[in-house]
Amino acid sequence: MPWEKAAGDARAGGVTLRAVLIAIALVIFVTPAAYLGGTLWHVDIFTAGAPGIWPTSLLVLMTAAMGLPLLRHVGLTRRELLTVYSLVTVAAPLSSYTVLFYVIPKAILYYHVARANSAWETTFIQRIPLWWAPTDSLAQEGFFDGQATVPWGQWALPIAAWGSFVMALFAASLSLLALLQRQWIAHERIAFPLAQVPLETVRDPTPAQGISAGRLSSSRTFWIGFGVSAAIGIANGLSARFPAIPTIPVAWVPITRWQKVGPLAGVGEIDLNLWPWFLGLIYLIPKEVLFSCWFFFLLRIALHVVAIAAGATPQQPDEWYSSGFPAPYHQASGATIALGCWALWIARNHIVRVIRVAIRRQSADDDAAEPMRYRWTLLVLGASLIWMSGFCVLSGCRPLFAAALVALLVGSYVVYARIRAETSLIPSVLDQSSIMTLVGGSAVLRPQEIVTLFTMRWATFPSPSDIISACPMNALDSYKIADSAGIDRRRLTTGFWIIFPVALAVGYYVFLTGIYRVGYFGTRAGSFYDWPSMQSRVSDPSTIYTWITTPTKTDVGGAVAVAAGAVICLLLGLLRLRYWWWPFHPIGYIVANGWGVTWYTVPFFVGWAAKSLVVRYGGLRLYRATVPLAIGFIIGDMLNRGLWSVMSLVTRGQL
Repeated sequence: MPWEKAAGDARAGGVTLRAVLIAIALVIFVTPAAYLGGTLWHVDIFTAGAPGIWPTSLLVLMTAAMGLPLLRHVGLTRRELLTVYSLVTVAAPLSSYTVLFYVIPKAILYYHVARANSAWETTFIQRIPLWWAPTDSLAQEGFFDGQATVPWGQWALPIAAWGSFVMALFAASLSLLALLQRQWIAHERIAFPLAQVPLETVRDPTPAQGISAGRLSSSRTFWIGFGVSAAIGIANGLSARFPAIPTIPVAWVPITRWQKVGPLAGVGEIDLNLWPWFLGLIYLIPKEVLFSCWFFFLLRIALHVVAIAAGATPQQPDEWYSSGFPAPYHQASGATIALGCWALWIARNHIVRVIRVAIRRQSADDDAAEPMRYRWTLLVLGASLIWMSGFCVLSGCRPLFAAALVALLVGSYVVYARIRAETSLIPSVLDQSSIMTLVGGSAVLRPQEIVTLFTMRWATFPSPSDIISACPMNALDSYKIADSAGIDRRRLTTGFWIIFPVALAVGYYVFLTGIYRVGYFGTRAGSFYDWPSMQSRVSDPSTIYTWITTPTKTDVGGAVAVAAGAVICLLLGLLRLRYWWWPFHPIGYIVANGWGVTWYTVPFFVGWAAKSLVVRYGGLRLYRATVPLAIGFIIGDMLNRGLWSVMSLVTRGQL
């Protein structure tokens, strides 16, 4: 009977064997497509960010398939569908162009760059541990030139070393989030806008239907939003491929042009970007965060104008990377660090309780509903931190440097997850190499530490949604989905521990096999100027060489800006606790000072204005009634982009 199947699913909390196997099969199936699309054909469907195009598309298509007569009674339940989605979103970022494809070539590329510059050969190649990458010349030539088979014997040790570091980084981040998720979900009740998307899209059938399979939302407003969004996407997709078809201007419509001279250069170029998926997502973000985002960005522009009027070099807001006033990225980095400390301080009672439960000799039910037993969670966390620190020490780093780098990495990932849980947005701030050299400069670091710091740029690159930090961020959203849908979080966490190493192993096999077949310079990174190729082949070796031969000194301006950002963030947080009417949110301040916010300022204002009007004149009832419309906008756009990307894959990027 169908409801017997549903009862079995309820006992498993949605994390059934078939759900886990389906998720693993999807990851295995999609990884080769990720390689072909991302590294060869410039098809960016498989990105690490969220909402993920293909996981969302698969969720919609699988749920729609559950309505077929053959699957109505034996198909996946809502919990199982959401379990598959959660597992896939955690493992999928590994196969993206900006994650594992960035990890694999990082160390071996140094050997190639050094061949063209003998000074680099004597400066830092000798400082690269032999177990980081194959040292055999034939293995290196095959990697770059292609038409060769993978020398697995040469790659065994590098894969084990870097793969274990990736796994430990994920394990440490996931463990910390598993400890904090109850505090953030149940006690602080933060928004989790991204988690609302799958929860509203997939619904349980009614008892009258007599079936157990999950169903797509039956809300009329959902389908209105879906239809409008899909229609715009289809029209613009056709227009991009067939120029004779007119386009619907929803993005990159210029509002202000960049004036290259004078103080107004600080305003930069502001575009009108009304992507349907982003408008829908913004509608789910808390109103005070939206207000703070566009308000603090206007303040940021004003500071840029003042700085240029005072003699600074005219440049756009996004290009202001220096530590000279107003140093927006330094401010955002300091505020991010302060936010992490603030979040831990607020959760101090919960953390104390976790430690007390963990050290009890007798087992208790206090952590029975947690993703992992507190004791095991702390053990996994400690072991992961020790291994990553040991990895750095074996690479030639001092223990204090290793501990600081690992703490900064894991801590930043947890803070990123917290920021996205509240806003669905992740600002691009300074990377760890810039933060660790603010005081003392590169002169305080050993050459091996400089090489290690830049070799791990795949984990520290200042675009959190595009690197491996997306995996733990998606895990936190998955815990919210599990809490709302009644999915067993402990079983779900077990699924994470299973699917992540599988995805890692499959990714290594597919990417190495593919690179040795066509050669690194036959891939997108070797023939196209974008950030993975730029950082791997040009920028990093040059910076390493400069930092070793000409050590930098203390960045006083940058340190002051970081401290100022931290103070402002803490002040905004204190005022929010003190005064209920205080309109400014510290996360809005962080987002406004991050990279790329010029694209989103107008949507922030539009979303804030629309949400304010709806709540003011219709109350929370009208807002809740219009949320499915926003979800429909997101799903329609994501599914449309997914289908166009599949077409591009089928035509090898030609269409």
